[in-house]
Amino acid sequence: MQKEFNDTGLCIPNRHYMVDNSDKLKQIIAFVEKGKYFTINRPRQFGKTTILSLLAKQLNQRDDCIALKISFEGIDADTHQHVDKFVRLFLSMFIREFEFLHCSELAQLTTQYLEKTNTLPLLSQFITKLKRDSLPQTSLVLLIDEVDKSSNNQLFLDFMSMLRDKYLQQHEGRDHSFQSVILAGVHDIKTLKRKIRPDEASGYNSPWNIAIDFKVDLSFAPHEIETMLQDYSLDKQIQPDISAIAARLYYYSGGYPYLVSKLCKFIDEEIIPNRTEKNGSVADVEAAFKMIVDEAYTTTLFDSLVKNLENNQALYELIFHLVINGKSLKFTIADPVINLAHLYGILKPSERGHCQIHNRIFEQRIYAYMISKTMRTQYGDINGFGGPEYFTAEGLDVQLILQRFQAFMQENHAQQDTIFLEREGRLLFLAFLKPILNGRGFEFKEPVVADERRMDIVITYQNKRYVIELKRWYGEKYHQEGLQQFSDYLDIYSLKKGYLLIYDFNKGKTYKEEEIQFQDKEIFAVWV
Repeated sequence: MQKEFNDTGLCIPNRHYMVDNSDKLKQIIAFVEKGKYFTINRPRQFGKTTILSLLAKQLNQRDDCIALKISFEGIDADTHQHVDKFVRLFLSMFIREFEFLHCSELAQLTTQYLEKTNTLPLLSQFITKLKRDSLPQTSLVLLIDEVDKSSNNQLFLDFMSMLRDKYLQQHEGRDHSFQSVILAGVHDIKTLKRKIRPDEASGYNSPWNIAIDFKVDLSFAPHEIETMLQDYSLDKQIQPDISAIAARLYYYSGGYPYLVSKLCKFIDEEIIPNRTEKNGSVADVEAAFKMIVDEAYTTTLFDSLVKNLENNQALYELIFHLVINGKSLKFTIADPVINLAHLYGILKPSERGHCQIHNRIFEQRIYAYMISKTMRTQYGDINGFGGPEYFTAEGLDVQLILQRFQAFMQENHAQQDTIFLEREGRLLFLAFLKPILNGRGFEFKEPVVADERRMDIVITYQNKRYVIELKRWYGEKYHQEGLQQFSDYLDIYSLKKGYLLIYDFNKGKTYKEEEIQFQDKEIFAVWV
């Protein structure tokens, strides 16, 4: 069977191109050997199920260990309401695992207890007997996937409490239980916030306070992405620039496992087959990036991203100010909104300890969603500003775009209060730009970490790049410093011409434009 890049569910080594996870597995196995209990809590489609499967396989290759991997995904609401059904389903999962591992005697023993074990205390007694009498010299490890399906349920919390009590009793030498228990889900069960009944106030439960913090990085580093590309290159008998491609994949994806695989899948199945050159290049990553951020393309991950923003106003406001207004905010996991954004995989801490959108793909999708939402509501009139006059034989007329936007702002928003313009000003320009490009060009918001004074928009049209910097007016001193920064930024793209859109929120401001010669750069600036 020919391998492929996988973007759905479990990755299987002999079927899918995969990164080398050996270093991550070594770190996790070290926790198991030390008898640690923990939760692999990571966002959706972050490789939790795959790492759990690989972990169970490695542990079961040992002579002194049995790892039972089960999933709570299929447990229905009725089972969660009846302890006897829950316990029997749990034991049925044990039987299936023992049979899969060719442990027929253990499967028969579990079957004998299946019908007469109908409470959590009886389940606890069975686990004790299983470990003490049948596996005295063998480490018994329990791995439970998809615990989020059960975590908002009192029976599950009671089950967690039972495992915690057995863990404590075992360390006192008064019980026999699992060497290690590993849960996998989005939430960290240690700080699970739940609401069991409609009339019950939400609160934090700690049925899992015995667990250690799981700090293994499951994202793909560039050198790990290289291992997957090497496997792919050998299979296809090609010689791409693996290091450069891996670096660019990481640049856009932030190492988010699903996004890395999806970009590679686009390249392998939709980009390379349509041309004669098969080696692959960094340009292919650029093309795949444009495909994955196209608003016409959607996945359950992107649907979930939007849903999480739609369903939590505080989260939406936080991400709005970070993405649209470039707000600089310290990453504090104790902040419940920041913690939630981190839990969903939207935010991560930057190198300077500030809040940063996890990856450029998410940022592009988020700002496209926010623009679309804005255009559906208060700024529908912006849709009429597209037209052929912005496109010339030389390329895109960015100067005309800025002049028209300035006129639009002066006519429609000159009387708006400062608070409104400070919040919505940048979004207004992005919404204004969208119908002009309308598929003929591509705009990319380049994140500027921890600098709320600027936002850089990179537009590509007919193999040309145009850079527009959006910034606030803080006076001449900051303006001159900003010109130097902008000049340095233009050097990255080897450009000699750039554009400035300056928001001036001072009373009595002047709507003006200016041609600025700065060092070897020509900069066209407009004030709004």
